[in-house]
Amino acid sequence: MLNLMASTPTVTPPHRDPADVAPAESYRPSDPVWVYRDGWRAGVIEASSPRAVTVTYRQVQHSGTGVDTFTAPYVTSRADSDALDDRAVKLMRRMPRR
Repeated sequence: MLNLMASTPTVTPPHRDPADVAPAESYRPSDPVWVYRDGWRAGVIEASSPRAVTVTYRQVQHSGTGVDTFTAPYVTSRADSDALDDRAVKLMRRMPRR
């Protein structure tokens, strides 16, 4: 079971306890996460594999979002809500084209 962080993590990926790092394949699409990209950023899982996850995340320098691939030490579950969470729910509920 994933340990949800209630606030922004304070430990950088190289200093994280390996026991606290969930495997990349344990994340599912639309899971809320923190990702480390020049600091911790709110994000949402797009896809996962045994080696890495693809995440849409909020950028600090820009008003938009970024999409990137991260290995497990650079990702942790997030309990705080973010506007990205609503976007993820909408994407998961999309109706297929007929």
